[in-house]
Amino acid sequence: MDRLRSGCPWDAEQTHASLAPYVLEEAFELAEVAEAGDRDGMLEELGDVLLQVVFHARIAAERAGDPFDIDDVARTLVAKLVRRHPHVFADDAHALTPGDVEAAWDRIKDAEKARRDPLEGVPRALPALARAQKTARRLRRAGVPDAALLAGPDEGARPADVVPVPGDATDATDATGATVPDDATDPDDATDAVGCELMALVLRADAAGVDAEAALRAHVRGLEALVHRDGGPARA
Repeated sequence: MDRLRSGCPWDAEQTHASLAPYVLEEAFELAEVAEAGDRDGMLEELGDVLLQVVFHARIAAERAGDPFDIDDVARTLVAKLVRRHPHVFADDAHALTPGDVEAAWDRIKDAEKARRDPLEGVPRALPALARAQKTARRLRRAGVPDAALLAGPDEGARPADVVPVPGDATDATDATGATVPDDATDPDDATDAVGCELMALVLRADAAGVDAEAALRAHVRGLEALVHRDGGPARA
C-alpha cells in the first residue's frame, strides 16, 4: 500500500471521501457472493473489502497531528470486541442465547456512545429497506408503538394500529386499507400510501426475524434466474 500510495497517480490522489463509493460497492459485491454461496467469489471479494480497510488506514496515517494506522484500527476493534462480549471475556462469563447477546451488545454500545437519540448511528447511505428496518428496530426498542412507525408528517393521516399486510400482491392497499390506484392522479398520495405499505411490510419482516433487504434480494435473484433460464418466463 505504501508503494501504491507513492507510485501510482490514481492511488496517490484518493481521499477517504473519494473511496467511499468503492467501500459500498465492494460490500454489496461481498454480500452477493456470500448469499450465493460462492466461495471463490468470497475469497476475492473479502480481499477487495480488506483493501478498502487498508487503503483508508494508509490515508489516515498521513494526517499530520492526528494519524492512525492499520495497527490502531485492529487494536481498537479488539478492544471493542472484548468490551462487548463480557459473557466471553469477563470473569463472570456465562452462556447466553443469541438474542441475549444481541441485546447486551446494544446496551453496551448505547452506554459507550452515550446516545440520546435512538436513531443515532443509522447510516443514511443504507439501502432504503435496510435503513427502514434498522430504524424501526431502534424505535421499537425505544418503546415507540408500531402505529407511530407508520405515521407520516401528518400524524392524523395514518392508522391507529398496524393491520395485516394483504396476502394478495395484486391488491395494492396501504396499511390504512386505502387502495393505491394504478392511475393515481396525485403522485404525492400514491407515494405516501406505498411508503406506508412498504413500512408495514418491513415491520412484518422484522417481527418474523426476516431481513427485508436480503429477502427482496433473494426474490430478485430468483427472477433473474428465471429470465436467464430457457429464454425467460412465458408471456401471456
